[in-house]
Amino acid sequence: MNLIRDAWLPVIRASGKKDKIAPWQIAERVDPVIEVNAPRPDFQGALYQFLIGLLQTCYAPADHDEWLDLWENPPAEDMLQAKFTNVASAFELDDPTGPAFMQDFNLPKGEMRNIATLLMDFPGDKTIVDNLDHFVKRGSVAKMCPACAAMALFTLQINAPAGGNGHRVGLRGGGPLTTLVKPTEDLDLWSKLWLNVLNAEDIADSIEKPTADVFPWMGPTRVSTQKVVNKIKHYIGEGVPTTPADAHPLQHYWGMPRRIRILSRADAIGKCNLCGDDSANVVSDCRTGTWGVDYVGAWVHPLTPYRFDANKEKPPLSFKGQEGGVGYRDWIALVLAHSDKGECAAKCARVYMDQRARDIGDQRFARLWCFGYDMNKMQARCWYDHTLPLFGLDETQRENVLSWAGELIDAAGDIAKTLQTQVKSAWFSRPGDVKTDDVRGVLRGVVKEFWQQSEPVFYNLLERLIGLPGNQRLAPPDIYDTWVRMIQALAYSLFDIWTLEAPAEDLDMKRIIAARLSLTKKMNHSGQMKTLFAKANSGKGVENATSTTLPLP
Repeated sequence: MNLIRDAWLPVIRASGKKDKIAPWQIAERVDPVIEVNAPRPDFQGALYQFLIGLLQTCYAPADHDEWLDLWENPPAEDMLQAKFTNVASAFELDDPTGPAFMQDFNLPKGEMRNIATLLMDFPGDKTIVDNLDHFVKRGSVAKMCPACAAMALFTLQINAPAGGNGHRVGLRGGGPLTTLVKPTEDLDLWSKLWLNVLNAEDIADSIEKPTADVFPWMGPTRVSTQKVVNKIKHYIGEGVPTTPADAHPLQHYWGMPRRIRILSRADAIGKCNLCGDDSANVVSDCRTGTWGVDYVGAWVHPLTPYRFDANKEKPPLSFKGQEGGVGYRDWIALVLAHSDKGECAAKCARVYMDQRARDIGDQRFARLWCFGYDMNKMQARCWYDHTLPLFGLDETQRENVLSWAGELIDAAGDIAKTLQTQVKSAWFSRPGDVKTDDVRGVLRGVVKEFWQQSEPVFYNLLERLIGLPGNQRLAPPDIYDTWVRMIQALAYSLFDIWTLEAPAEDLDMKRIIAARLSLTKKMNHSGQMKTLFAKANSGKGVENATSTTLPLP
């Protein structure tokens, strides 16, 4: 199967028809494609990245004017087909005598594995030996159709976590968070993808033919065999690290850290265990090897946010999926932040916020789609999928909102930590002696509820802040007053729920009251809260100024 020429991408058309298309058909105008229809959420995100990568590689606009023109007037499908066909030789899924998509150029030896090995959440060898595969059972996926095998392979290569000795992590690190600009309206798929394609001047020109420095499987693998001496890496033999200087910038979209070869048989008829389709050549096995491409250095993927070392001594670190998922506490880092703040939103988000939102003509046109795995080394603990609001802001507005929203979020963070600490103090007579692992899950539940329940109020206030003119340097005091009162009241409410709902014989009221008094004291003396108290009262005269501290009921 060729992933450019053949119809394999599962989609939904405007008429509601479910279909399979070749990639170039995303530009069709008759009954246009409106959405990807992958069999799994992680495949859904991966297919978006696959198509964005294809457009960026083969059809990048020269500058913003050309981007805007193609936004308003999508290309003819035969034009897109011609551009994609130029690189079709790099997209053969099964070629016994030559390069195969996302697979090692030459892997004659290697460990034979079931095709389910390609799935991010499939239990590893140790999990199976220890009989701990409670939620995702061994043997539940034994066969895949070629399309699902391609999706699984691409998903693994772009998200690859630590996989044991010699199994390399992805170009963005294991389990990276991906953020894509996605319209709030149900537009066609072309529009959804085009919002995330950068101008050539911002990354690289399109290519006319496939090369190994863009598609690493088109040539011998840059193997990275290594030994460690005194905790310092030394590369030996042919083993070399791969830095941005060693590859074309477009390899960001096509990183291949794992050495894998899918083993296909033309006469293997069966049903795919993922999508349920019958196939004339289902795939059951693959061969894997170690010491693949070792991506090191300052790789900054255009679809992922990063944290930067203040001293610039360490390479940037991508945001990862994390327990609790994504929420408004992450809004600044994922939407507004630039690298001078130590954090940086994904380039696709920054380009949209800085220019495209205004030129499209509706500052509330799109949201930021955030998704990724929460990985603990090789273990996929959870898949998160969330959206955050996006706005078109000029530079002064952006700086104002960055400061104002940051104050609200920082104050909420202080309260969340204080709440967690005082709930633990109410539960235990010697909270410091309680092992963190014994109560981590429950305490995180307290904090998670705090963030989730305060989120609607934050976004309501954010809407007001966004609407203020750029030359207004101070936010209205009532915004701070509303926020302070809400997060204090919520902290008290959650404290009471989590400490007073145990059976009466298990309650230590003296300890609970002491912890609640301590909650009040610590909230009122928090540095962040003191700042908000002052700003909440800044518009009142001395005779009318009131404390926003809520009394004990």
